[in-house]
Amino acid sequence: MASKKLNSVYIKDAFSIAGPVEKEGSIKDYDLVMDDYYYRAKTFEQAEIRMQRVVIDNLLRKNHLLHSDIDLLVSGDLSNQISVSCYAASNYNIPFLGVYSACASFVEGLILASELIETRRKANAVCVTSSHNLAAEKQFRFPIEYGAPKPKTTTFTATGSVAVLLTKDKTDLRLESYTIGSVIDMGMMDASHMGAVMAPAAAKVITNHLQELNRSIDYYDMILTGDLGCIGSKILKEYMKRSYGIKMSNHIDAGCELYLKSQEETFAGASGPVALPLYLFNKILKQKKPKKILLIGTGSLHNPFLVNQKLSIPAIAHAISLEVVA
Repeated sequence: MASKKLNSVYIKDAFSIAGPVEKEGSIKDYDLVMDDYYYRAKTFEQAEIRMQRVVIDNLLRKNHLLHSDIDLLVSGDLSNQISVSCYAASNYNIPFLGVYSACASFVEGLILASELIETRRKANAVCVTSSHNLAAEKQFRFPIEYGAPKPKTTTFTATGSVAVLLTKDKTDLRLESYTIGSVIDMGMMDASHMGAVMAPAAAKVITNHLQELNRSIDYYDMILTGDLGCIGSKILKEYMKRSYGIKMSNHIDAGCELYLKSQEETFAGASGPVALPLYLFNKILKQKKPKKILLIGTGSLHNPFLVNQKLSIPAIAHAISLEVVA
């Protein structure tokens, strides 16, 4: 089984920073916002490193914690060799695990950190992720200055960073269970249609989670996927219905909801590992309505070299169950 129940893992706090386009979207009350993509750094990559440091520092400061109070730092991003996370982590004398599941990295980080906390009497872990539109665009597609045309299926890499504090101490947010996904390759070759690439992986991990934990889809108030986008979200619902006979009336995609419809430059919605936690902590949890939420991190595991060699694009999705217990 790829699923496991958790007994004593809680989210104590989170801290977010959002970029210039995100602050004009559907969420208006981020902890911090950036006025420009450079964020007082020399390059976009260095701006993203600074973003991670800012959210970590503020999270620790809010909770009156020192670096020595944290047992594990888990982080992942979209840069080559997750260099943003590694450079940011070098500022802290904290045991570090760098993860990469593309845009599913945040949920993978939660799973790894949860295992540490579950098996120890007392532990604190910080999970971090980030993405930067202009850094990711030039790595996976073309620099913005190139002016390459984009199809409507394209998603827009979100700019932002989120740090989350996990603890054994009881709070009103409990991580209840998780399911580790497997790599799915449906033969898709269009890197501009990542929603279609990732939807089958999301469907597979949702189905495995429900089957292995003997639950129906209605057990959850909300199935929140990360960054399928508006088109990929529709594909997921249709795929679940046709392939598994499951109707998903309780599904929301963070990438589809992060921006306003009037923001035409965002095309099919947000992508990037930060899309899910930005929407979760700054929108969903502040509504205080859903009590049982299944988080699905979705990731397209391609790189430009293999795409240009005409290889198909594999995808991954991981699931973790969040319960509001207050």
